[in-house]
Amino acid sequence: MATVPPATAPYDWILAITTIAFVFASASNGANDVANSYATSVAARTLTLWQAGILAAITEFIGAVALGARVTDTIKNGIITIDRFEGRPAVLMLAMGCAEVGNATWLTVATCLGMPVSTTQTIVGSLIGVGFASQSAITWGWEKGSVSQVAASWGIAPLIAAGFSAIIFGIVKYSVLERKNSFEWAMRLIPIYMASTGAILVTFLGTEVPDSLIAEGWPLGVTVVATFFFVLFVAYVFFVPFFNRKLVKEDPRVRIWHVPMGPLLYRENVNLYWPGKTDELVTNYYEDAYDAETASHQSHSDEEKANIKTGPKGTSTVDPSLADGSSSGVDAPANATRRVVPHHKKHPEPKERWLDPVKELPFFHPKKIWNWTKFLLLQGVARDAVTHNSDALRAIHARARKYDVRVEHLFTYCQVVSAMMMSIAHGSNDVANAVGPWAATYQTWQSGFVDTESSTPVWFLVVAGLLLGVGFWVYGYHIIRALGNRITQMSPSRGFSIELGAAITVLLASSLALPVSTTQCLVGASMGVALMNYDVGAVNWKQLFYIFCGWVMTLPCAALISGLLCLMALNAPHF
Repeated sequence: MATVPPATAPYDWILAITTIAFVFASASNGANDVANSYATSVAARTLTLWQAGILAAITEFIGAVALGARVTDTIKNGIITIDRFEGRPAVLMLAMGCAEVGNATWLTVATCLGMPVSTTQTIVGSLIGVGFASQSAITWGWEKGSVSQVAASWGIAPLIAAGFSAIIFGIVKYSVLERKNSFEWAMRLIPIYMASTGAILVTFLGTEVPDSLIAEGWPLGVTVVATFFFVLFVAYVFFVPFFNRKLVKEDPRVRIWHVPMGPLLYRENVNLYWPGKTDELVTNYYEDAYDAETASHQSHSDEEKANIKTGPKGTSTVDPSLADGSSSGVDAPANATRRVVPHHKKHPEPKERWLDPVKELPFFHPKKIWNWTKFLLLQGVARDAVTHNSDALRAIHARARKYDVRVEHLFTYCQVVSAMMMSIAHGSNDVANAVGPWAATYQTWQSGFVDTESSTPVWFLVVAGLLLGVGFWVYGYHIIRALGNRITQMSPSRGFSIELGAAITVLLASSLALPVSTTQCLVGASMGVALMNYDVGAVNWKQLFYIFCGWVMTLPCAALISGLLCLMALNAPHF
């Protein structure tokens, strides 16, 4: 191991503190920003929380390690300059350490409070605080990455994303969802929607991922067109037979792993490998998420104001009525029935599920040890991130229009793929928000001089990629709750439109060199889709205001934490 230069050797304690802060910053980055990508999928019941946790760990790791930038971008977007630190490497270490602590502290607090905030703007705020404390120059003018552009993105990005997502959902709504024979139209058009989604996401990755093949010189236009027709071919050859078998012939044995069988699924007596063992055809994406304990206190007459629209055999969608009894959904089919809405089955929380049953057992009892192990490792993905007990939120959900669950099921595949692509792009780009200060501190300590532009070792990205997934796994459910059904009633078709609208907004912003947050784009997209109910009452404006407050507080709070720490450290008396 190389000897540490005398100029920085005494300051290994700064490196240690920065490393600890880096762990929390990366984990909270995952818990906050990664959850944005999967929130709509979990809220729409397309994915369970633990399924999203597994996918997030994989996609973030791929994005951070395989596609992540290899140059440390510590002084983010030119927010502060390093001229003041020349010849004083220990001071740079201290400044970057304080920035990392401020970054980690605000991200962790915001995540636990259920505030979806921008991780990029958090590190920018931390660096602004350090800049003030160290009297380093700060870029305020209107240029790429400046403070003024970051602040402007609070309003610009959400509104643009709202517009794009509203347009996309409007196309889906009037081309499929609200047609009289919506399921038949969905079966005809879903290959085109899948191909369009693939083409848009390839464009997104080519623009947003720094080390992608497209970014390295592949012709983007040719790649996008080739992707469209390739996905279209795959959809018609493999997915259409799968959908026909599952939804038209109503074969409950069919599962996603049977897609490769393709045209063989058209056979009457097809032999399926690993067939499913349940009778459920599709998930009830509109299941009432009202908490069972609270709902049990509602009057029987209120419950009877439910309109059930039947889907395929054995399935139904719950269509709660408005307070005045008028239906909030499309016209029910002729075979629709009316019945009492079943109470939502209460989801046991980790403590209730694993700890309470073994609380009377001896401490070293094998079952108690096993249950405690599951509690510690799985408690973050075993929580209920969908159910709520708010009368106001239930009324908001009741105003959203409900559609055939078979049609909604067709959009789950596009929704999951778009969520995975956005997660990969996040891992490739935003991993630097946590790695940057830590890498600069480590490399400066190791070299003995100010070093902010050296190549970042791959093992840095490996550690950060793992921590991003761990953060989502442990406490990402806070943001899933805040961004999912808390804004409006979610469904796969809405989630698909939200993800795609946010991706297009980020693409447009990148082409204009405007810094935008994927968090803000997704929130704005959710608002746009909610407004397509043509009812402002279908939007939870209180939740949107709460989220907006988190955006406004990010820069000053992160700056205050890092700036005060740096100011006290730089001016502290010493022997």
